[in-house]
Amino acid sequence: MRAIGANPWIWSSPVSDAALAVIVPRLAAWGFDAVELPVEQVGDWDPARTSDLLAAHGIIAAGVCAVTPPGRDLVCTDAATVASTQAYLRACVDAAAAVGASCVGGPVYAAVGRTWRMTPAERRACYADFRSGVAPVADYAGERGVSIGVEALNRYETSVVNTMEQTVELLEGLPSNVGIMLDTYHMNIEEKDPYAAVAVAGPHIKHVQVSGTDRGAPGSDHLDWPRLLAELSRTGYAGALCIESFTAENETIAAAASIWRPLAPSQDQLALDGLAFLRGLLAGL
Repeated sequence: MRAIGANPWIWSSPVSDAALAVIVPRLAAWGFDAVELPVEQVGDWDPARTSDLLAAHGIIAAGVCAVTPPGRDLVCTDAATVASTQAYLRACVDAAAAVGASCVGGPVYAAVGRTWRMTPAERRACYADFRSGVAPVADYAGERGVSIGVEALNRYETSVVNTMEQTVELLEGLPSNVGIMLDTYHMNIEEKDPYAAVAVAGPHIKHVQVSGTDRGAPGSDHLDWPRLLAELSRTGYAGALCIESFTAENETIAAAASIWRPLAPSQDQLALDGLAFLRGLLAGL
C-alpha cells in the first residue's frame, strides 16, 4: 500500500534534531510510514543522525522540503542572491541524499510572500530566469539520484506559479529530474478543477503533500478525496502522501501559513485523523 507520511511542522518549527528525536518514534508508533523533512536553515538537523533515527524506527524519508524565506530567490533578483539560493538548494540535495529521500520539494523559484504583477513578456523572462538558476542545481541533484519538485503556491504567497498548467510551462526544457511537488491545499484555491489538474501534473509529479482545504486533516473538508486519489493513481505516481500542516505555537510559521485558529482539537489528533482517513480511503481504492 502507498506510504503515508507527516511533516514535523505539524508540531514543531524549526525542525531540529531534538524535535525529530521526539516526533519520529511517535510517528512510527502511530503507524506512519514516512516523514518529510523541512530545512529552514542548513544544520537545523544532522542528516547522518537523522538517517540512523529513521532506520531505527522503520520510517522512510519521503522528501526534503526546501524553505524560501525572504532572500531565497532564483528569479528577478541579483546574481549574489541566486548564488546563495543555489548553495542552499545544493545543501538540501545533500541532506536528501544522506537520508535516502528522492526529492527536494518546495517553492524553489522565489521567497514565499513575494508577489508582483507581470506582463506576458515579463513572465517569460521570469521563467527563463528560473530555468537558468535551477539548471546547475538539477545537474547536481541528478548526480546524487535526487529530484527537484517545484511547488505551485496560492496567489497570496507567490505570483510566479499558481497552477499546474503554469508549473508545467515553467519546467519546459529542464531535465527530467525537475518536476512537480503537488500540494492539495494550494490546488483547492487556484485550480478550477483540481482533479483535472492532477492529470496535467501527472507525468511530472515527484512528491505529494496533502491536507484539508483549511490546512487541517485530509477528510475533514470538501475535497472529493476518492476522486482525487483515483486521478493520482492514474498518473502512475507511486510515492508517499505526506500530511502537511503547521503548529500555531511558533509565531513566525503561524503567520507565514496564516494559521489563526486551531485546526483540530490537538496537533496529534490532526495527524491521527488524517492517517486514519487516508488509510481507509487507500484500502478501498
